[in-house]
Amino acid sequence: MSATQDSEGHARALTKRVLWKLDIHVLPPLALLWLANFIDRTNIGNARIAGLERDTHLHGTEFNTALAIFYVSYILVELPSNWVLKKFKPSRWLPFLVAVWGTVTTLSGLVQNYSGLLAIRFFLGFCEGGLLPGIMLYLSTLYQRHELQQRVGIFYASASLSGAFGGLLATAIIKMEGIGGLSGWRWIFILEGIATVLFALISMLILPADVGSAKFFTEEEREFALRRLRLSHGVTMSAPLSEPSQRITGAEVEAEKGTDVKVEERVEETSVVDQQDEKFEWREVMRGVKDPQVWMTAVAYMGIIVSLYSFSLFLPTIVAGLGYSGGAAQLHTVPPYVPAVVLTVVVAVASDRLRWRGPFILIFLPITMAGYILAIVAKTNAQRYVAVFLIASGIYPCGPCILSILPNNSAGHYKKATTVALQLALANCGGFVATFSYDSSQAPTYIRGHTITLAFVALAWLAMFCNVMYCMWENRARADGRRQSNIAQYQELWDAGKTRAPIGDRHPDFRFTL
Repeated sequence: MSATQDSEGHARALTKRVLWKLDIHVLPPLALLWLANFIDRTNIGNARIAGLERDTHLHGTEFNTALAIFYVSYILVELPSNWVLKKFKPSRWLPFLVAVWGTVTTLSGLVQNYSGLLAIRFFLGFCEGGLLPGIMLYLSTLYQRHELQQRVGIFYASASLSGAFGGLLATAIIKMEGIGGLSGWRWIFILEGIATVLFALISMLILPADVGSAKFFTEEEREFALRRLRLSHGVTMSAPLSEPSQRITGAEVEAEKGTDVKVEERVEETSVVDQQDEKFEWREVMRGVKDPQVWMTAVAYMGIIVSLYSFSLFLPTIVAGLGYSGGAAQLHTVPPYVPAVVLTVVVAVASDRLRWRGPFILIFLPITMAGYILAIVAKTNAQRYVAVFLIASGIYPCGPCILSILPNNSAGHYKKATTVALQLALANCGGFVATFSYDSSQAPTYIRGHTITLAFVALAWLAMFCNVMYCMWENRARADGRRQSNIAQYQELWDAGKTRAPIGDRHPDFRFTL
C-alpha cells in the first residue's frame, strides 16, 4: 500500500471520528432545544381544547389574535439575535434563550384573562425568535456545506416527534385537573415550561462554542477538523494581502470536488479571513439583504410556514371536529407525525448525497397540495383524516431543505447571519396568516382555511422553482467565466478600505447548491 493510500485512509478515519464526535455532542442537545421549542409553541393548541378559552373568557377571534401577536416579537428579534450570536457564543446564547422562554411558558399557566394571554405570548415570541436562525448559523460553522442537511433533518425530525409527543404529554397532564386548585391546561404550561428550562441547562453543559474550543477532540482531531472546515470554505475565505498592489489569485475548493478527505495546504497569494476573526460590517448586512435568494426562499418558506404552523396549531382542533374529544382527540393527533418523521430524515440524507435542496421541495409540496385538495372535497371524517397524513408527509420534509439553502449558498459570517435570519423573519410573517386561516366557525370541514393554505403552498412551489432556476443560471454564468469581474470589484472595495470581510460567495469559483 502506498504512502498516499495510507494518508487518505487515515484522513477518512479522522473524518468519521470528527463527525461522530460532533454529532453526539451537538445534535442531541439541539434536538432537545428544538423539541422544547415546538412543544412550547404548540401547547397552546392542546390547552385550547382542554379549557383555555373558557377559563380566560376568550370570544370570537381573540384566541387567533393571541397566536398572532407571538409572531410580532418573534420576527423582530431574529436578525439582532444572529448578529450577536458569535460574540456571546452559541453554546451559551441558544440555551439562555430557551431557559428564558421556559420561564415565560411556566408563567403562562398563571394567565387569568385575554390581556394577560396577549402579554405572555408577546414576550414568548421575543425569547423564541432567535433560536432557529441561531441553530442554522451555528451548525454551518461546525459542518461542511453538504454535511449540513442530514444534521438539520435529525433535529427537525424531533419537531415532528414533538407534535406527537406534545399530544401524548398533554393527554397525561390534563388528568391533573384540579390538583393544586389548577385546571389541567394550566399544568400543561407549568410542567412543560419547567422541562424546557431543564433542557436548556443540560444543553449548556454539552454544546461546544466552536470546533476550535471543543473539549471532546484530541489535538490531532481538532487540527484536522479546523483544516477540513477551512478547505471546505476554500476561496470564500480569501482576501487580498495588505498591499493594494497584491491581487487575489485563484484557489481550489476541494470540498466542491468531493475530495474533502484530502488535506493539502496550498500557498496562495491571498490572506485568509477566518469566520472567527471576521468583524461586523454593515456592508455585509446589506449584501445579505440584497441577495435575491433571500427573497425567493423567504416567499417559499412563508408558504411552507402557513401550512406547517396552521397544521401544528390547529390539528388538535381539526381532529376534535372529526368527532373525537378530550384524550381521544389528543391521541389522534399522534399518527400523522409518524410518516412525517421518517420522510424528513430520509430526504435529509438523500439531499446531502445528491447536493439537492430545492428539487426535493418541488417534489414534496405537491403531496401537501393533494392533501389539502382532499380535505376540501372530503365528504367523510375518514377522508379528512387521510388528508391530514398527506399534508404532514409532504410539508415536514421541506423544512430542512429550505433551511439549508442559504447556509449553503451564503459565505462570509455576517452575510450568512443576515441571510439566514432575514429569510426566517420574512417567512414567519406567514404565522399571521396561519393563525387566522382556521377558526371554530369553519368546523368540522375548515374549507376556507384549507383553501387559503393550499394557495400559499402553491405560491411556495412557484417561488422555489424560481430559486432553483436562478441558481442554475448563476452557476452556468460562473462556469462560463462571466463573473470574473466580481474579483476586481471586491479588490476595489478592499483597496478603498471599505471592507475587511472575505470575498465570500462573490468569488466566481463558488457554486450555489440547487
